[in-house]
Amino acid sequence: MTVRFAEKELKELIQEASQGEKYPLAKLISELEKPDSFEFRKVLFKELENSGFNGDKSVTIGFTGTPGAGKSSLLGEISTNFLQNVPDKKMAVVAIDPSSHISGGSLLGDRTRLSLPVREKRIFFRSQPSQLELGGLNPYTYHVIRLLRCFFDFIFVETVGIGQNEIEVSKLADLSFLVMVPLGGDQIQFMKSGIMEVPDAFILNKCDEENLARASYHTLSTTLEFLRDIVPGGSIPPIFLTSVKTKKGIQELLDFVLKSKPHPKRSSETKVQIEKWIKTEYGNFGLSFSEKLGNNTQKNYEEWENFFNSEIRSKLK
Repeated sequence: MTVRFAEKELKELIQEASQGEKYPLAKLISELEKPDSFEFRKVLFKELENSGFNGDKSVTIGFTGTPGAGKSSLLGEISTNFLQNVPDKKMAVVAIDPSSHISGGSLLGDRTRLSLPVREKRIFFRSQPSQLELGGLNPYTYHVIRLLRCFFDFIFVETVGIGQNEIEVSKLADLSFLVMVPLGGDQIQFMKSGIMEVPDAFILNKCDEENLARASYHTLSTTLEFLRDIVPGGSIPPIFLTSVKTKKGIQELLDFVLKSKPHPKRSSETKVQIEKWIKTEYGNFGLSFSEKLGNNTQKNYEEWENFFNSEIRSKLK
């Protein structure tokens, strides 16, 4: 292992990041995103725990939807309202952008749609390329969110534009939104399973024209009635009508977000993410070992990763 930081330097970076300094936080995230960051993660999260930063009270909000639904612009407007009206809270944004199948490069275009105060310490923005990962997230998004939870009250995660069944963000968000546009195509899309069954709430964005917005709202709400039997508690998820252009519904959406709470069973994230890592590293063969996870949530991600590395490699000898 390459020693990333001396113990004193790491503690200083954590302390400065907790005070809203952007460069120390960006430096920690850059180390987390390196392919060989396993040992660094163990040291970092252990130090965070010892310093009293656990992120248990932070809320993670996921925004997913098709390309062109206006997720970035909507998130930019929410951020502006947040800074103006919620002076006692801090927020972070993790935005995932598509990567090229040819070069692997990525244009981090979300930055062009969010105009945020440079010196404002209550907000932090981070772009990530998808690295061709399915599900709309980056392979290291989970670890970045774990870090940001230690310093911010709300973490907003905007996925890359997704299709009909990519639901990865809902597995690590306490509250997940599906962003759609009025009459954005074949209305039969509203009736498809998969992604329609996952969000905690729906957003019809770009509702600049009232009649079109209402038509899509009634179509969507009628469709959701068919899902009532499979929704926990039998309640229909709320639907928000928003427009960045006219500021319609932005404050109502933010008020809804501010009332959300951390998921009581967040420890299940570890199980989901470690299974994903096992499949990526060892394929379907590795998944045969995932039953060892069971309902045991005592170990953290790094402990499970270390356990399965040694367990599976011993079988491969």
